[in-house]
Amino acid sequence: MKLSVTTLGSLGQIMAEEVSAGENAATAAVRQAGDGLKAAWRAQIVGAGLGTRLAKTIQVQVYPRSGQSLNAAVVVWSKAPVIVGAHDPGPLIRSRNGFWLAIPTPAAGKSLRGGRITPGEWERRNGLRLRFVYRRSGPSLLVAEGRLNTRGRAVRSRSRTGRGAATVPIFLLVPQVKLPKRLDLARDALRVHEALPGLIVAEWLEVQFAV
Repeated sequence: MKLSVTTLGSLGQIMAEEVSAGENAATAAVRQAGDGLKAAWRAQIVGAGLGTRLAKTIQVQVYPRSGQSLNAAVVVWSKAPVIVGAHDPGPLIRSRNGFWLAIPTPAAGKSLRGGRITPGEWERRNGLRLRFVYRRSGPSLLVAEGRLNTRGRAVRSRSRTGRGAATVPIFLLVPQVKLPKRLDLARDALRVHEALPGLIVAEWLEVQFAV
């Protein structure tokens, strides 16, 4: 039994066309995977209630920046990695000086600089001294002797008789806080990674059938 092989056209040209098809397929598949991961991460962030502004920090870049390559790669990242990262693993936060974390109650109000107010700022703004109250069960407290205004904020009492005055908890003191895990970015990254070979094959077949 004899077998014969005949090539239609130049073998070198055929190989070059296959390499080109592979480069186009790999680059297109990697771009599709990157765009899909960016969309998934943004959806996770919005779904976790962290807002569209933080979601839009997720960016994608395909390499090479121009042209096609069998070694195409994609990077998906956040422009706010510290904030996003804080909600991904659910980190344990401790005080910088090793003592207490002061968590303001609603009676403390907000900082003039935005965000949470500190005990020092609260004392300067209200002209009241905070008093430490230790509790065996539950968080310890920083309290002030004053009154609650109509907005539920602690202020200095104007009464000379002490009418309406009360001991108001201003800060809860805890040694550490465990943030809840609100994101699972690795889950989406793994799903896209596992789907990438199939995307490359699909893109390659599309290129071949288009010829």
